[in-house]
Amino acid sequence: MSLLRYLSPEDGFLGLDEEDSAAPDKARAVIIPFGLEATVSYEGGTAKGPQAMLDASHEVELFDEEYWLEPVHQYGVATLVPPVIEKPVERALDQLSALTGEILSQDRFPMVFGGEHSITPGAIRPFLDAIPDLVILHFDAHADLRDGYEGEKFSHASAIRRVLDDPNAEVVSVGIRNISASEIPFYEDNRDRIHMHWAKDKALWTLNNIVEPLRDRPIYLTFDLDGFDGSVMPATGTPEPGGLFWDDALAIIRKAAEVGEIIGADINELSPRPGLHGCDFLAAKLAYKILSYAHLGVPDQKGSRPSNQSLH
Repeated sequence: MSLLRYLSPEDGFLGLDEEDSAAPDKARAVIIPFGLEATVSYEGGTAKGPQAMLDASHEVELFDEEYWLEPVHQYGVATLVPPVIEKPVERALDQLSALTGEILSQDRFPMVFGGEHSITPGAIRPFLDAIPDLVILHFDAHADLRDGYEGEKFSHASAIRRVLDDPNAEVVSVGIRNISASEIPFYEDNRDRIHMHWAKDKALWTLNNIVEPLRDRPIYLTFDLDGFDGSVMPATGTPEPGGLFWDDALAIIRKAAEVGEIIGADINELSPRPGLHGCDFLAAKLAYKILSYAHLGVPDQKGSRPSNQSLH
C-alpha cells in the first residue's frame, strides 16, 4: 500500500491548477512537507516552516527569465499531505525515509520541506542505500558534525555527522562559519570526504573548486537556510552573522547542476516570523530554482532568452 497521499494542486507547491503540471501520476517532482521540530536548542518555529513555504510559493512567478518559459510545466510538481510526525526523532526519520524511498523507487525527485535540519539523515537514507557514488552538497552556517547535542544523537546539530555515519558518504559544505571544538577531531580525521568552504574565505572561492568533488556524480542537496546571510534570512532559529547571498547560492547550485546531476533535496530551518514574509518567499523560490536546475539543466547564459527555447 502506498504511503503517498497528495494535496490538491491548488493547495500544493506553486498553487498549480494545470492538471498536466501537478497531477500526482505525472509529476516528476514530489514535495514532502515534514515539519519535524524536536531538538531545538535556541529558538523554535521550524515546525511551521513547510506550510509557510507552501503558502509563499503561491506568490512565486512561474515564468523564469533564465529559461524563458515556465519550467514547472516541463517536469511537474505534486505535494504530499503533511504527515502526522511520529516520535521520537529516530522513528520520525524512519517515517521520512520510507516516504523519500517510495518516491525514489518511482524514479521521481523527492524534495523535503523541513522542519529542523535533523530531517536530512532520514531523507537521504534511501539515496545512500541505492547510490554508492552519491555526494552531498550542503549549504549551512554550521558544520553539524557533533556526535550528538544535549543528549540527542539525532540533533539538528548532528545532521551531517549522522549522514557521514555511512562510510561511503562524502559532503561538500558551503558557507560554514560556526564549528565547535568537539567537531574538529572528526573533521580532521575525515578531510578526504568532508570538503569545507568557510564563509570567511568567500572572497577566495571559485566555483570550479567548490564543485570539483561533484563532477559526473549524483548529488543530494541539503540547504539549511541559516546558510544565508542574516540580513537575507533572519527567520531562522540558529542565526549566524555573515554567509551567502541569493546570487552566491544560485551560482553554486547552477554550477553543481552543470557538472553533476541533482537527484534529491531538502530545504530546512525556516522559522517563520510575523512581518517577514520575504523569508518564506525566498525559501519557496529557492525550491523552484533547485527543481528547475535539477530537471532542465543549466540554461544558455549568453542572454536572457536561451537560443534553443521558445516562449510557451
